[in-house]
Amino acid sequence: MPNIKSAMKRVKVNKVKAASNKARKSNLKTVLKKADLAVVENAANKEEAIKLAIKRVDQAAAKGLIHKNKAARKKSQLAKKLNG
Repeated sequence: MPNIKSAMKRVKVNKVKAASNKARKSNLKTVLKKADLAVVENAANKEEAIKLAIKRVDQAAAKGLIHKNKAARKKSQLAKKLNG
């Protein structure tokens, strides 16, 4: 455990941010899986699922959760699945 006050605060802040990032990343994975499943099953709401997934990917990239190139790649893959 750190002795310096600012270092103690960094430990606390990092713990909170790590939990937040983990929750956001988990949610992103869930949305991507649901979109993939909707396309595979040819569900009636597959366009909505893909649209939501693309939105969440953009939000994750904006927050710095994933790299912008990874976001572009994911969006491209989703569009390809929808149109393919």
